[in-house]
Amino acid sequence: MADGNRRNGDFVSLNGAGSGAPLCPDRLQAMIKFLLWCILFVLCWPLALLALIAYPFVWLILIPFRLAGIAVEGALHLVSAIVFLPARLLRAI
Repeated sequence: MADGNRRNGDFVSLNGAGSGAPLCPDRLQAMIKFLLWCILFVLCWPLALLALIAYPFVWLILIPFRLAGIAVEGALHLVSAIVFLPARLLRAI
């Protein structure tokens, strides 16, 4: 399948030629995180268990900052769209 015809759910092969094991970035990232946690668990199991228990609480604490980041990003996109509107209109002519 050509790169231009790839859909969101399609996998990308390791060498780009369509052969080999499929590689999904989300699954690969999750696997790497799990392997790093396993290494931490072997080296220092109390810290690994603390990280496992504390992760949901840290995620909850960071939600307002994520929402603020989304709002600021949206405002900056709006400002840039307003600034570049004349150039886009002139380009369309």
